[in-house]
Amino acid sequence: MKRKNWTHSEKFKVVLEGLQGHRSVAEICNDYGIHQSQYYKCRETFLREGSKVFQSNDATKKEEQVKKKMEKMERIIGKLTLELKKND
Repeated sequence: MKRKNWTHSEKFKVVLEGLQGHRSVAEICNDYGIHQSQYYKCRETFLREGSKVFQSNDATKKEEQVKKKMEKMERIIGKLTLELKKND
């Protein structure tokens, strides 16, 4: 039997369904054809990493600023390198 590769959205859906508590984990796992251990692994990852959803975009903005500065510096270094080679 070929193993299914679950997308992030599918894993999220299954874990969310389990956390809602309307059905047992065993029922959910049977419906989706997964082992309960896989469900619990996904749930633990979700609970551990879920807070990242609520983090602000400050880190992303800072990364973008740093990236722009690096690109600018690389252009300057490139121009200076060409000038030095031209003068040799």
